[in-house]
Amino acid sequence: MRCPYCGNDDTQVKDSRPTEDSNAIRRRRVCNGCGGRFTTFERVQLRDLTVVKKSGRKVPFDREKLSRSVYTALRKRQVDPEIVERMISGVVRQLESLGDIEITSDQIGEYVMEGLKGLDDVAFVRFASVYKNFAKADDFQSFLKTLDEEEG
Repeated sequence: MRCPYCGNDDTQVKDSRPTEDSNAIRRRRVCNGCGGRFTTFERVQLRDLTVVKKSGRKVPFDREKLSRSVYTALRKRQVDPEIVERMISGVVRQLESLGDIEITSDQIGEYVMEGLKGLDDVAFVRFASVYKNFAKADDFQSFLKTLDEEEG
């Protein structure tokens, strides 16, 4: 594993343990070059997924990109990171269990919105504003009105 600080390939595992939900192995590492310490996670990957963008372009699925977008929506929100990781893992499992190696960005967006809706209302609306490409304040009002109608 390459050191994120100095780029050295010579790193050593100091501690390994399963995550709370046992869906990953957390490894504490130390770089033999600079002495930097960092954590890595090892997860099961059932299949290599390809994302079909709205433009038709195909790119490899990137769990880290998914994670960054979820954490961006949750920025400054008081949500336990362990619960967030479980939600992200759940989304990835749903995608992997679809049975197809090609998934659309719309499918990913819908699963993330579903997960965020149960996690944090503000993050849900933030993510929806980007995913649904809100252009003006009226878009927020229409979206929230639709939500009220669905729940009411």
